[in-house]
Amino acid sequence: MSDDTGIFIGLGGGQPQNLVLRRANRHGLIAGATGTGKTVTLQGIAESFSARGVPVFMADVKGDLAGISMAGSPTAKNADKLTARAQEIGLTDYAYADNPAMFWDLYGEQGHPIRTTISEMGPLLLARLMDLNEVQEGVLTIAFRFADEQGLLLLNLDDLQSMLAYCAENADALTTKYGNVTKATVGTIQRQLLQLDSQGGGRFFGEPALDIHDFIKVDEKGRGYINVLAADKLMQSPKLYATFLLWLLSELFQTLPEIGDPDKPVLVFFFDEAHLLFDDAPKALVDKIEQVVRLIRSKGVGVYFVTQNPIDIPEEVAGQLGNRVQHALRAFTPRDQKAVKAAAETFRANPDIDVETAITELKVGEALVSLLQEDGSPSIVQRTLIAPPRSRLGPLEPKERAIIKSISPCDGKYDEEIDRESAEEILAARGEAAAAAATAAKAQVEADKAAAAQAKVEAKQREAQLKEQARADAAAAREAAKPGAFDRAVQSATRSAASSVGRQVANEIGRAVFGGTSRKSGGIVGSLVRGVLGSLFK
Repeated sequence: MSDDTGIFIGLGGGQPQNLVLRRANRHGLIAGATGTGKTVTLQGIAESFSARGVPVFMADVKGDLAGISMAGSPTAKNADKLTARAQEIGLTDYAYADNPAMFWDLYGEQGHPIRTTISEMGPLLLARLMDLNEVQEGVLTIAFRFADEQGLLLLNLDDLQSMLAYCAENADALTTKYGNVTKATVGTIQRQLLQLDSQGGGRFFGEPALDIHDFIKVDEKGRGYINVLAADKLMQSPKLYATFLLWLLSELFQTLPEIGDPDKPVLVFFFDEAHLLFDDAPKALVDKIEQVVRLIRSKGVGVYFVTQNPIDIPEEVAGQLGNRVQHALRAFTPRDQKAVKAAAETFRANPDIDVETAITELKVGEALVSLLQEDGSPSIVQRTLIAPPRSRLGPLEPKERAIIKSISPCDGKYDEEIDRESAEEILAARGEAAAAAATAAKAQVEADKAAAAQAKVEAKQREAQLKEQARADAAAAREAAKPGAFDRAVQSATRSAASSVGRQVANEIGRAVFGGTSRKSGGIVGSLVRGVLGSLFK
């Protein structure tokens, strides 16, 4: 019953309920209690978009949406119910069929890894995700600005943490140029980053970064690829999940051109278990989501939230959701009753239906449906039997998942992480160089101190020698000043001279008399001569 202008949702009020493709970018909501069939509804709508050449993204929270890549089977346990529903609503062309799919996983375990860089995320979005105050956001912006001016790449959390540590160490210098930076503020930001890292953020930030156009592909038959994000593990890290989804919407908004209302969407998002996106979310984050959801429509992107309770979606966001499929709700508690009433009030009234009562009476696979018409106005709400999907209802075997992954057009593109030189390595090298320079300077100072100490010792030694010489000179001077000192000096010099001359004369006489010299003869003659000379000089 679908055609090129619409998607058949189901049969309600005796009429086909079609989602107009030209209005599919006006966003939507699929809500209902657990077990009422909303995930099956999501799967059927997603594969219908794919069949009309519209790429789809969906978060697979429970692991069962991956079956959309495989055709259903007549031997499956739910095959009889699906066939019976197709006959009940007059779906004569119903047949099992597969869909082109790509699997993604932020942890890189069940699909292609998804990464982005810290620089691409930007300080504003990071600050809102971490619920930083104005002062902390300002310091984070300074870190980004300084890194950009210094040519330091911020690729992963380690880069940002190193950059913040550098800012803390050089706070005085940065404050002069950029504004106040304190270690206490940097410490607060670092703690928030550690919390994000503990939830797996380290895997999300890095390279190669995702090319957003890889989400917008069609196969050789013109069918849009269905991008399935493994989110069963990711749901345990709500901050990381919110970080990813908001980044993805923001990246699409910044990348895609403005096209208004195209004949069919460029891409359609389904956020299953959407309440997890908003649980404990800071108001700044909710405001950002509301802004992106409101503006991304003109980029040709449709966003559909899938949740258990419609009041889980903030009013600012819920007001943007024009296409609505409401499965059964339970009214057991006051909160449930409030949800039922709120859901009933969002529909365009149908005089033939008591919406508030009908919501609690809907059977599995049945929903209240109101869709935007060609003129943009919502249709009156109809109690609708939802069309069955044609693909498998249920998870894949690991072998099947591996095969689908291996034939993906992105196979091998993102599998290996790239760790090129960035802020962490450059700042570490600078720190090592500074430490080496400091060590060298310290060694030089120590050497200078040692040289100064040695010079001091040598100076003291010279001073002692000079003093000793001065004392000796003074003693000599005193000795020379005593009476008879001159005569004694002359006699001493004479005796010394006589002794020397005696030795020489003795040697000469010895050679003349004895024909040579000997120790004995020389000694005798020498004594005689010295005696004679000594007598002469007395």
